[in-house]
This record gives sequence, C-alpha cells and structure tokens, in this order.
Amino acid sequence: MKTLITHVHVLTMDETFNEYPSGYILLENQIILETGTMSEAPTHPAIHTINGKGAIAIPGMVNTHTHIGMIPFRSLGDDTPDRLTRLLFPLEKACMTKELAYHSGKYAIAEMQLAGITTFLDMYYYEDELAHATDEMGARAILGESVLENACDVTEPFGGLSYSEKFISKWLNHERITPAIAPHAPYTNTDESLKEASRIARKYKVPFTIHVSEMDFEMRKYAKEFGKTPVAYLADLGILGEKVIAAHGIFFTDEDITILKENDVAVAHCIGANTKSAKGVAPVQKMLQAGLRVGLGTDGPSSGNTLDLFIQMRLFANFHKTTLQDRSAFPARDIVRLATIGGAEVVGIANEIGSLEKGKKADLVLVETHSVNMFPIFDPYSTLVYSANSSNVQDVMVNGKWVVREKKLVQQDLSKLRHHLSEQMTDFRKIAFEIDKKDYLIKK
Repeated sequence: MKTLITHVHVLTMDETFNEYPSGYILLENQIILETGTMSEAPTHPAIHTINGKGAIAIPGMVNTHTHIGMIPFRSLGDDTPDRLTRLLFPLEKACMTKELAYHSGKYAIAEMQLAGITTFLDMYYYEDELAHATDEMGARAILGESVLENACDVTEPFGGLSYSEKFISKWLNHERITPAIAPHAPYTNTDESLKEASRIARKYKVPFTIHVSEMDFEMRKYAKEFGKTPVAYLADLGILGEKVIAAHGIFFTDEDITILKENDVAVAHCIGANTKSAKGVAPVQKMLQAGLRVGLGTDGPSSGNTLDLFIQMRLFANFHKTTLQDRSAFPARDIVRLATIGGAEVVGIANEIGSLEKGKKADLVLVETHSVNMFPIFDPYSTLVYSANSSNVQDVMVNGKWVVREKKLVQQDLSKLRHHLSEQMTDFRKIAFEIDKKDYLIKK
C-alpha cells in the first residue's frame, strides 16, 4: 500500500541537502518512492494520505554508540570519579541478568523512539536478549556483544567471543538487526582476544566496535608500556578496517587520525558523556577534514544519562564552537548531518537509511512546529539544533511502520514497559545499596 505524507518541510539530507519547504513524501510498504513539492504531489484515491501539519520531516536519527542494558544504573554515582571501575563494573557483575537487560533494552528503545532515533548501535551483555527486545520494539540496530575478561553474562574469561559467534550466526540475516562484535577496549582485552574478535568480525563480515582513546589512564598506559597510542597499537595488531567503529576518540592525535583514515575506521562521537566525565572534547573537526566517517552517540544511559540526540546536537555545537573559539564552526546543517546520514555512514548502512531518497528504507521523523519553542522558524536546521528538543518529536516511522504517532508509542505501552523494568530492579536496588555502603563510591 502507498502512503503519502503531505504538508511537511522535507530535509532530505541527501548529498546536496535538497529540501522542500512545502513538501511531501511518498512511501510504499517500507520503501521511499519519492519526495517533492506539494504542487507535484500525486493524487489517487488508493493512496493513504497523512497530513504532516507543517512538521519538519527528517531521516530517522542514528545513535552510533550506546549501552541499552544500563537504564537501571542511570543517575547512580554521577559525580563520582573512577566511576567505571569502582561502581559500574561491580554493579554489572553483581546485578545484571538477562531479564534485567531485556526489560532495560525495551525501555531504552522506547526512549530513543520517542526522541526520533530509529537506528542505534549497542554494545552490552546478554545481547541475544537485547536483540529480541529490539525486534519486539520494531527498531533498527547494530548489536554487539561485549568482550572482556570478566563479563557478567559468561563464565569463562573472554567468553563473549564464543557467545558472539553464536549470536552473529543466529541474527545474521535479520531485516532490521545487524549483529556485531564489541571488544570493550584495548586495556580490558588481551592481544589474543582482540585478534580473535577481529577474526570473527571478518569471517561473518559484520561490524567490530570498541572504546578507543577514551581514558587518560589508557593513554598513559600505552605511552609508557609501548611508546605509542592505543590507535597505533591496534593498527600494529592488524585489526583496523572499514567495519571498525571506534567509540569516543577523545584523545586522538593527528597521527591517529591519519591511521584511522588509512584504515577507513569510523568514529562514534559522544559529546555528552565525554564532557560530563570531564575527559575532554574530541578533535572532530580534524577527523572530518581528514575524511573520516563520524556520527553522534549518546553513550549509555548510565554515562550520558539521556538517549536523546537533540541534546547531543546542541552540546556538540556549544562545546566544539567554544573549544575552537569559532562561532562559525559547524553550521547547524552539518550537525544535523552527523545525527542522520553521518551516523548511517558510521554504522555502514548509508545505502539503506540516513536520508529521505528514492529507494531507501522508510525510516523518518516528523518534528512538530506548533509548540512554543518552535516559532519562528527561519532556518529549519538551526531550529532542530538550537530550539527543538525530543518533546517536539511528533511521529516516527521505522521500516515503513509507525512506532510513534502523536508523541505516543504505537506498538507498546510505556507505563507497562516501565512497570516491567521496575519489577526486575527490586533486587538490583538492594544490591546497589550494599555496594554503596561498602564504599565503592568515592565520597567527597
């Protein structure tokens, strides 16, 4: 069946940034057939027509790095130094179960869908459960099982490797889910585990994602022990390549950026989590000038607290302009690009999503323009970056199916998702309290 969305300001995000201020989008099943101006819109009684009510139509946004199983940890120890090793790793080991991960995943996906995110890349544990959650929520995702020595969902060291091979084989041909493998970081993996993860990724031709150059202690470790950066170290191991997605990259050097470009590595930039943790602002301008593929990520809801790319776009603008001391750096249009087609390029499916073009999948978002913060609009890109927020997301479609209509989930009941997650957090709350009492949290 064909669907016609009318009276929308279409931002195609194609190569030439075509836009139609009074435009339409014609869809058939899960595919975009055409976009154009209202004066050229097709008319036929068999076409189901939806009035977009003057909304801004954009491609579904792409969250290039997150950990959707971490909703239960949101707001715990936010102002605590050394939070990863003193709080998060102990909590995950003590509390995380497949049921908790599953219900956290569904709740996290609901939050993203209500914020206009149609595709995300996840790195976590119990990824098979998270794949089921993703499928049930009708989302599109790249899902990678975390690999590190002492994970909470396997019994043997680096058991995520064998888990990943089974997981990838199971989900390899899914319409909306792309399985991947996700070694946690160079400093939490051995050379052998990194090489084996790379072998698996190449065997199945799936993405390989990893935290890189995120921690100051990581940089000191590799400089002291090997006389090189983590990026150079990974390059020497022979694991970098076009399907590798490096998360964070706060401390990338000019030499690192050259190495990444030579190996066609993409970068997930998490400005919110990076600055909240006081680590710094990654050299994204240099990355883009070098021709690297870069997209925006929220990081996990425990690290960045929100799964909202509108916030990331605004933080991106503010921090990068300030760091560069250049108000003209990164025009709003370029930032919207990072959140849409740029993210699609990072996760390797820009031929399918990321722009509103003929033949691409119908992943799209309508951002309403009637709320008090949405008037006046002179530049729709500036409006999206500086004025809009997730509450302005009106409708969201993934693969030709509405998952949000009139600011509400279509296929799910948010109150039930919250209730189910809350039930699974009963034991978690007790354990978290005990960990706090044992002073895993550093008190100031």
